[in-house]
Amino acid sequence: MTHKILIADDEQHILDSVTAYFEESGFVVLTASNGREALYTFRHEQPDLIILDVMMPEMDGLTAAQLIRKESAVPLFFLTARVDDIDRVAGLEIGADEYITKPFSPRVLVAQARAMLRRVHGELAAQPTIYRVGDLELNADTHTFTQAGQRIELTPIEFDLLAALMARPGRVFTRLELLDHVRDQAYAAYERAIDVHIKNLRAKIEADSRNPQYIETVYGIGYRMRESV
Repeated sequence: MTHKILIADDEQHILDSVTAYFEESGFVVLTASNGREALYTFRHEQPDLIILDVMMPEMDGLTAAQLIRKESAVPLFFLTARVDDIDRVAGLEIGADEYITKPFSPRVLVAQARAMLRRVHGELAAQPTIYRVGDLELNADTHTFTQAGQRIELTPIEFDLLAALMARPGRVFTRLELLDHVRDQAYAAYERAIDVHIKNLRAKIEADSRNPQYIETVYGIGYRMRESV
């Protein structure tokens, strides 16, 4: 299966280098030099994965990502020269699946994109798997999630997190264990990112995210899915 990647960066040498690596790996590559072009291309080309530089002219990557997230749960990576935790958390809260700091290896970036797309399109699944908890239903084979019969769009990492929790209701997962479910262990782990993704998940499935009925916090340890709701 040939996947379509959108890469947006205002530095032409980065665009050229990353594009070359992706094309050599068999991807169809779309490019943009600012957030406004990226948003236009996303809406008209429907890429399978988007890579956005954070700092771009006309419209920055964070603004473009916010608008994209209102329309789609497409896998989304940020590229940035900013390494502060507050910037990373801001990107994750928008719904980013990866936050990659410059300088980076284009070869590793391609590997990260491949791993993400395998999870999204179920190419790693050995057999159809459906998990149900209360009125929640998650189908790992079709990569769909519904609540009371209504489909809810999740980002790839949100989906993987929820799948891990719903597969073992009542079981407490540490943050590090949940990280193992959402990314290759070879990639840099950012343990507290799990808290941000759980917060985003609760906003989508809980009637009151401050008093969650599905995903419980086990203080000092991590999270668990209630066995009955």
